[in-house]
Amino acid sequence: MNINSTLISGFQALNDIGYLLQNRRSLLLVTDKNISAIPAVATLTEQLRRQADTLIILDNVPPEPSQHDVAAQLESLNGRQVETVIGIGGGSVLDVAKLLSVLCLSGAPTLDQLLAGEKPTARLPSLLIPTTAGTGSEATPNAILAIPEQETKVGIISPVMLPDYVALAPELTTSMPPHIASSTGIDALCHLIECFTATVANPVSDNYALIGLKKLFASLETSVAEPHNLQARLDMLWASYYGGAAIAHAGTHLVHALSYPLGGKYHLPHGVANAILLAPCMRAVRPAAVTKFAQAYDLLPNADRSLNDEEKSHALVDYFAALVRRLKLPASLDELGIKADQLPQLVESALDVQRLIKNVPTPVSASMVRNIYLTLFPTLSA
Repeated sequence: MNINSTLISGFQALNDIGYLLQNRRSLLLVTDKNISAIPAVATLTEQLRRQADTLIILDNVPPEPSQHDVAAQLESLNGRQVETVIGIGGGSVLDVAKLLSVLCLSGAPTLDQLLAGEKPTARLPSLLIPTTAGTGSEATPNAILAIPEQETKVGIISPVMLPDYVALAPELTTSMPPHIASSTGIDALCHLIECFTATVANPVSDNYALIGLKKLFASLETSVAEPHNLQARLDMLWASYYGGAAIAHAGTHLVHALSYPLGGKYHLPHGVANAILLAPCMRAVRPAAVTKFAQAYDLLPNADRSLNDEEKSHALVDYFAALVRRLKLPASLDELGIKADQLPQLVESALDVQRLIKNVPTPVSASMVRNIYLTLFPTLSA
């Protein structure tokens, strides 16, 4: 899958947005109210308002949007014509912007048709600007939607949704509170390590994953502790982008398959659900990915090169568990007050995510999935 987006990056990269969009006269800006209040975004919005004949702003995209939310966004446009779609925000905003770039095009499939598996063949020109360093949505062909009726999430996937332009501006991420920077960073980590170890991994996705992992290991904790460290924030944006690019060429697997039901049923933020599952899932797949785990371990700033591959693979899983603790993210569902009475439904829902389960480098059974979920309820074995 080719990623042909034009990228601009660095402090004040937003100053170049006007040039990129100089001939676009009718713009749709997709964001949320928290993001639209960021001074740099407000400045960009005013620039776009002066530059374009029409600027339509949709600034109420919710976290973890459902298909109903996207339908409401589309309906609110009242058929107004749009020439270019701009998404500024976290993964939820960018996913909605990608979908609207398809749905606002005359003759496009409906949202229901996309959910049923029909693939779009065209979209409006688009620009995506992430304000979190986690989802990598700006580099993936995916748009993830919650399906409340099924208490899970689904992905609408098509290379058509990859944007024309991407801007990585670290100043937009400095307002993220520590828990958001931590959880979105862990999401990026999951993308990178899952794609690196997936059955569909290949030299292209491996290259993206290894570059991204090196940047992430070196910058995640610094970016959380020092939110105005623009170099660390930019490195995290690149790590996130590389994670998205790895997804575009390979795919995630066990962590994401098991996290979708947690988001769908309990509405856990995606990064938090992934953080809880990271170490348990990686411990389960480690025996089938020892060499690659060892390669990833060697990218850690303080890696012990005297270990053999088997020891390195165990040490990497230990690092993941310790990292989640250091970032003060939840390590169990018990901590969040979630009970284990829905365990059978969680297992069933996770196994239904076959597009991800098939990427797991080891056979996946119901008992395996149940045992992983059980580790998230330590009080059951106390």
